Amino acid sequence: MAPTDLPLPVVRRPDPDPGVDVPALEGALRERVDGEVRFDTGTRAAYSTDASNYRQVPIGVVLPRTPEAAVEAVAVCREFGAPLLSRGGGTSLAGECCNTAVVLDWSKYCDRLVSVDPERRTCVVEPGIVLDELNRRLAPHGLQYGPRPATHPNCTIGGMIGNNSCGSTAQAYGKVVDNIRRLEVLTYDGLRMWVGPAGEEEPERPTAGEGRAAEIHRRLAALRDRYADLIRERYPDIPRRVSGYNLDSLLPEHGFDVAGLLVGSESTLVTVLRAELDLVPSPAHTSLVVLGYPDIATAADHVPAVLRHEPLALEGVDRRLVHFQRVKNLNPDALEELPEGDAYLMVQFAGDTIEEAGDRARALIDAEPGNVGHTWYDDPEHISELWMVRESGLGATAHVPGEHETWPGWEDSAVPVEGLGDYLRDLKALFEEFGYGRPSVYGHFGQGCVHTRIPFHLRSADGVAHMRAFVERAADLVASYGGSLSGEHGDGQARGELLEKMFGPELVEAFGRLKAVFDPGNRMNPGKVVAPYRLDENLRLGADYRPWEPETAFAYPHDDGKFSKAAARCVGVGKCRSLEGGVMCPSYRATREEEHSTRGRARLLFEMVRNGSPVNDGWRSKEVHDALDLCLACKGCKNDCPVSVDMATYKAEFLHHHYAGRPRPAAHYSMGWLPAVARLAAPVARTVNALLRVPALARAAKAVGGIAPERQVPVFAEQRFTDWWRERGGPRGDGRRGEVVVWPDTFTDHFHPSVGRAAVEVLEAAGFRVKVPGGSVCCGLTWISTGQLGVARRVLGHTLDVLREDLRRGTPVVGLEPSCTAVFRADAAELMPDDPDVGLLREQTRTLAELLAERARDWRPPAVEARAVVQRHCHQYAVMGFDADRELMERAGVEADVLDAGCCGLAGNFGFERGHYEVSMACAEQGLLPAVREAGPGTLVLADGFSCRTQVEQAGTGRTPLHLAEVLAAALRGEEAVPRRPAAPGPRALLAPAAAAGAGALALVAAVRRGRRRGGG
Repeated sequence: MAPTDLPLPVVRRPDPDPGVDVPALEGALRERVDGEVRFDTGTRAAYSTDASNYRQVPIGVVLPRTPEAAVEAVAVCREFGAPLLSRGGGTSLAGECCNTAVVLDWSKYCDRLVSVDPERRTCVVEPGIVLDELNRRLAPHGLQYGPRPATHPNCTIGGMIGNNSCGSTAQAYGKVVDNIRRLEVLTYDGLRMWVGPAGEEEPERPTAGEGRAAEIHRRLAALRDRYADLIRERYPDIPRRVSGYNLDSLLPEHGFDVAGLLVGSESTLVTVLRAELDLVPSPAHTSLVVLGYPDIATAADHVPAVLRHEPLALEGVDRRLVHFQRVKNLNPDALEELPEGDAYLMVQFAGDTIEEAGDRARALIDAEPGNVGHTWYDDPEHISELWMVRESGLGATAHVPGEHETWPGWEDSAVPVEGLGDYLRDLKALFEEFGYGRPSVYGHFGQGCVHTRIPFHLRSADGVAHMRAFVERAADLVASYGGSLSGEHGDGQARGELLEKMFGPELVEAFGRLKAVFDPGNRMNPGKVVAPYRLDENLRLGADYRPWEPETAFAYPHDDGKFSKAAARCVGVGKCRSLEGGVMCPSYRATREEEHSTRGRARLLFEMVRNGSPVNDGWRSKEVHDALDLCLACKGCKNDCPVSVDMATYKAEFLHHHYAGRPRPAAHYSMGWLPAVARLAAPVARTVNALLRVPALARAAKAVGGIAPERQVPVFAEQRFTDWWRERGGPRGDGRRGEVVVWPDTFTDHFHPSVGRAAVEVLEAAGFRVKVPGGSVCCGLTWISTGQLGVARRVLGHTLDVLREDLRRGTPVVGLEPSCTAVFRADAAELMPDDPDVGLLREQTRTLAELLAERARDWRPPAVEARAVVQRHCHQYAVMGFDADRELMERAGVEADVLDAGCCGLAGNFGFERGHYEVSMACAEQGLLPAVREAGPGTLVLADGFSCRTQVEQAGTGRTPLHLAEVLAAALRGEEAVPRRPAAPGPRALLAPAAAAGAGALALVAAVRRGRRRGGG
């Protein structure tokens, strides 16, 4: 076909209502596709947005089990004329991952590493494989995939191909387009083919012959011929030109590379089924230099000089980003390692030896002016810590206390490095002109790419108009520098409308012609890149955003007291979808379901309070309930989420309202009221234990209580910790270090009293006078976790009555069970924000290790001298931290392997509830149980949390995990720390007489009843 025969673009702006017979489409997909087909309201709501400012509820979601299943899904969509969107990790910042379309989510099943060729340094993958997981599988070959975005723990290769991703290592390895060998693609009209460079020997071979494939290649050749001169003239000659289609890949000097053309096309042209990737050797050793400058523009001015040293990566960070991380307590240790300065360049080098990497670092330092501060490291631990300062950028700049909300929209511009400093000065002036203050700027400075989040006002018509005016001016600015609107995030909806400013009308017409070659009906991700929606429509917020503001039980002090703001806190970065490291999100790791990630649940809560949402039943929403059902309430997201989404609190709030005035699940009574049940059982513990070991009775009890039949009911202690304390005669010791209150939580008191006795022994040995509260006391944890917040508040009120005198005297309260300690340190203050004694309780509550670190630093703990596998309790990890425990174990000679293995999976009542057993065990098998099984017989298993200990004991590992207090107490006595939990008595114990129910349980129930008479639920 001659160039003049090219058809004019036929793509048009999409109709918001594609007019699809949705019930028939869903039925055909279910019948014909090997995969999961989801057209329910909850799933559609969870996929309604990405990490951008945009929101479009999809028609439905398909999770194909194989690429062949995806081919069939596309065929069904074609028959019904349904728009299609192929989705990776869902972290796009320009809106390309949300649309009114059928969404193909590859990430659950299509994650195979098909083959590896170490000699050719290539591999073939399916599009759903996560980058970090791919590199873990490639590591035995000494290879890796080069581009590494900050979202590497959760971004998929398919998504990276769609966006032409880069990351910091693109400095050395280039973008995805530079690291693709071939792609297997599918067009909307059903053509399936492998594409790549044409080859030097037969450059015209792909255009020869008949058929759709040859026709496409001929039309691409004609497109190339028609626009070649304009492409060479108008495409910025910079490493971070990601905006627009890769028409330059069709040029002869680039080998007529159709795979390169399709990289970065954001699912608007084809569906990628498989990819053959070019690999690079993993660096043997690296070093990291951090240089300090007086301001970020000056740092940018130095980039060309630093580039002469050929770094592996070269990143820029400004003082605002550092300040935000200090405010949010992100990466505190790393921030202390930064040199003097108000802006920084982070420069990484690679070498075959540690000496080579170090020599390159020293050469840079020697070449810098004497007034430039610096620090450098060549050990992996420090390098990883410092690198997190840069990789935390997106999360650190969102929801900063005391700052305005910030948003993407102009977060990804790129300019030639020679003009980077001047561009930043002009951009700063533009911020000031539009009244946006001083947003943080940071990014891949070695390639001129600048990231930022701007305090756009997206909740009013004037604010949206102001945002639009700014973005148009900023696009003009970057074009004047010969730059790119996007340096790695893509165009999507945020920048598609602006492409003419960068490329001119002729090349924008060429983009339309290219779209017409592959997708003339505009069914592939319509409204993105070509014939785009306006940048100020389909906004997640917008001028008409008027969320529902419900009354709440928690105070939400970090969200201005508004549940709507808490529900909108998630920015979509997707860290909760990572597959290892940290705690968040155990249920996603077990299910690989978006709906069961922290992000997915946050999306549903946002939809619940949003006006005009398909989730329109408020607190009664079944969709939200189902999404929250598999939330373990582990609080991992409170710490791991870069914007501190606290899903455990949101779940408790939701359950509180969802079941208000109606019956609850049985488990809410059996386990929510566990403290009262345990007190009633205490006087007859031996009999209760024996009864629960009769199989028929145990099955009946579990069925009535809503407990998973696979679970064993924990053994009640025959002598409670508080009974032991009273028989012992109360406090002992000289108390030279003062008094402390040991908190008798339900789990210590009724199930593992040896923990409480051990803690008393250790504290007295350290010089404290120990007190234990009398009467019936509780932190309210089990009522909080089951959403019975009115009861929890009354129980906490009773606890404050008991502790008030000690609190006002400044007496520390030592918590032994991490989840109960976390209530005092976090939840109580949000449930009872106006009670000053709650503030005292929060400030004076300590873990055992924290108390010893703060008030007994000169005390020498007993020598344990043992190895230990240590499982941190999730609530301790999220609320109190674990540094004091590490220090105490080190002082005691414990060689601790502190697992970075996520949640134990039991998580209080979660793992005991009927229907949760499989997910609970899948979470445990992610790391905890394998580590325990692999531990040698002489290795201790330490777990301060009752749930963690119970999970290990009930998993058939043959190990008895211990609390740190038990280990220290055993060492004080000169014993080996290998106690065993008492076994339950057999059925013969039924002959023992049963005593009356304890007065303590009746007192607790009476306190709750009194509270009910005063009102509440």
